[in-house]
Amino acid sequence: MHLSPRVQRAAIRLVLLVALAGCGSPDESGPSEPEPGSENAAKFAAAKATAEAATGFCTAIRPFYWEIGDRTGALGNGSVNQSGNSTTYTATTPMSIASASKWIYGAYVAERRAGVLTAEDIQFLSFRSGYTNFTFTGCDNFDTVAECVARSTNGVFTAANVGKFAYDGGHMQKHASLAAPGMNLGAMGNTALALEIRRVLGTEINLTYTQPQLAGGIRSTAADYAVFLRKILNNQLHMAALLGTNATCTNPLTCPTALNTPIDGGLNWNYSMGHWVEVDPVSGDGSFSSAGAFGFYPWINANKSLYGIVARVGGAGGGEASAQCGVRIRKAWVTAQVQ
Repeated sequence: MHLSPRVQRAAIRLVLLVALAGCGSPDESGPSEPEPGSENAAKFAAAKATAEAATGFCTAIRPFYWEIGDRTGALGNGSVNQSGNSTTYTATTPMSIASASKWIYGAYVAERRAGVLTAEDIQFLSFRSGYTNFTFTGCDNFDTVAECVARSTNGVFTAANVGKFAYDGGHMQKHASLAAPGMNLGAMGNTALALEIRRVLGTEINLTYTQPQLAGGIRSTAADYAVFLRKILNNQLHMAALLGTNATCTNPLTCPTALNTPIDGGLNWNYSMGHWVEVDPVSGDGSFSSAGAFGFYPWINANKSLYGIVARVGGAGGGEASAQCGVRIRKAWVTAQVQ
């Protein structure tokens, strides 16, 4: 029986998703608690107490998994459950990471360019390209990258928006589809796209795509994303030198060149090459991050010595709530004081 290419892609994607969901990734999360009396014991105690506090920002996002580590591995982690909810998230729980996919695509482009981005790359990766009409539903699961660009208004260019920050999946989708010397990924569907990203960033990072959407289509685990973050801390990826570079202001209330932002609460963060720079003058500490809409919040601190993750699956808009918790867990660890 002859199967169409679209059906073949669907079958392959289903097999990969089942495999990932069934066995997960190798548990590389490290020890859940430092040795008593060790240098990090007090830091872990403060971070754990902050994550498990009866009230506060972390209470609102239960259940979730958290982890903090350095270039060598996890230093502390834990699963925080919710009364009456049987769900437990761990380092190896597969989940959709939504906009945390953006950091991975930014790193992919950096590797393809050997760390030297073109002016066009910078415009697209900092979300100032004018491709600002990506639809909420994104791509069809069985699209190729180029087919997704052609879907609905996804590939519509707005000249008046060039040079202005707009948080929109259209930038990365169009950028990925551009023919050589662009990334030339237009013919790739979910399976081929995942293989290509892993080929460049490292096959030890397990991930799949549920849509061929560069800005939000990845399904993975905290353990695998931690591998990616540690590769940055170890200068094994060119993204290490690009963190925070070519950043632009993002809050339309305070930035005349910003059109929209998903970050509420008046925060004045900047946006760099596929990631946020948490530089709010009141509450920011300069960390780099890439929160996903469903609550996956990865970060690297400003001096590039620590990484962290808050991992969960919540409703749309859950990324900022996870960030509010994650910021406090990070501060608790650094100061050894409960937040």
